[in-house]
Amino acid sequence: MKTKIFALLAVVLLSGTLAACSSGSSSGEGDNETVTVWAMGEEGKKLKEFSKGFEEANPDLKVDVQAIPWDTAHDKLLTAVASGNGPDVVQLGTTWVPEFAEAGALLDLSEYMEDYPGFAKENYFEGSVSTMEYEDQIVGIPWYVETRVLYYRTDILEEAGYEEAPKTWDELKDAARTIADSGEDTYGLDIDRNDQITPFIFAWQNGYDADIENKQLNFESPEFKEAIEYYASYFEEGISQTQEGVDIVQAFKEGNKPMFFSGPWMINIINDQAPDIEGKWATAVMPEKETNTSSMGGANLSVFHSSDNVEGALEYISYMTEVDTQMEWLEASNTLPSRTDAWEKDIMTEDPMYATFGEQLENTKPGLQTPQFERIAQEFLGSIERITEGGADIDEELESFNEKANNLIDE
Repeated sequence: MKTKIFALLAVVLLSGTLAACSSGSSSGEGDNETVTVWAMGEEGKKLKEFSKGFEEANPDLKVDVQAIPWDTAHDKLLTAVASGNGPDVVQLGTTWVPEFAEAGALLDLSEYMEDYPGFAKENYFEGSVSTMEYEDQIVGIPWYVETRVLYYRTDILEEAGYEEAPKTWDELKDAARTIADSGEDTYGLDIDRNDQITPFIFAWQNGYDADIENKQLNFESPEFKEAIEYYASYFEEGISQTQEGVDIVQAFKEGNKPMFFSGPWMINIINDQAPDIEGKWATAVMPEKETNTSSMGGANLSVFHSSDNVEGALEYISYMTEVDTQMEWLEASNTLPSRTDAWEKDIMTEDPMYATFGEQLENTKPGLQTPQFERIAQEFLGSIERITEGGADIDEELESFNEKANNLIDE
């Protein structure tokens, strides 16, 4: 990460633009009346209109939202760090927080916590709290959250002898195998091999943990190895499809892949694209081994280090993390509220889909909180492909991966 930052700084210096940017100006108007916000993907597009509520509540402030596609956001943020020409408020995916915090891109909010009680750690799920912190600093406030749960066809599981969703690893394997054996081109559990977080979810459920502070990744531990063996067994036994195959929504609708893991966004996708199976599917918390831990994802809102309008930025983040605002944002964007108090609202407790996610969010972990996580995870996807498709030896592959990961974390 630091190498990338230094390289970008060199480019800026050579182009003669650093002097113009180094005064700490943000990408807005450089005044205390405008709060500039960089938000990603579809949320960024929706946020432009949604921020009018903030302007009505704060008539002295205007909001300038720039929607940035996720596929270009990382490089744009790196450039902003190098030039000092960024927004007041920036949305960050939870796995990006350590990288940009290490680069000095995010303002330490520790001194403002008392003035903004809504920022307090006790307002958020335990899995979110570690994403707020980097070393001894508070570098962001959870905006919305997501986690992975089990989606399943209730009718097909019932035919396989399961009146309820599988609750343990053994039950999951048994149900998936029974379904896979029931017909040609039928797979009991769909596992997306391009999803970098799924292997870690299995590992956490098997008791795996990493000691990031002491740079102990523990990828050769029995807990991690056993989890990967369990993961790989679905492909080895033909229970999960090695190739990508048919779109998961279509396969779910047709019953060829009646179980899969995904986040809250899939609820509306299934309702929209597969209305014929309404009442024939449900969600459930993850099956457990030692635990039923799932991932903590979502996004945080941070104040960019070069902000000209820190006060306005803090007011904006405070507004966006109020419980009432989060409920309005849920309706507008279908993203789940980060504030635990919001989950006490009737809609969150009475809707079975939301209730499942609320229960799962009580037991989550974020991706490894190290600046190198994205690179480590991408490296591991290569190992997963070699194991599940190439037949590589798990012991040898994990030994190689562990060495590469430790080299990355030592950079």
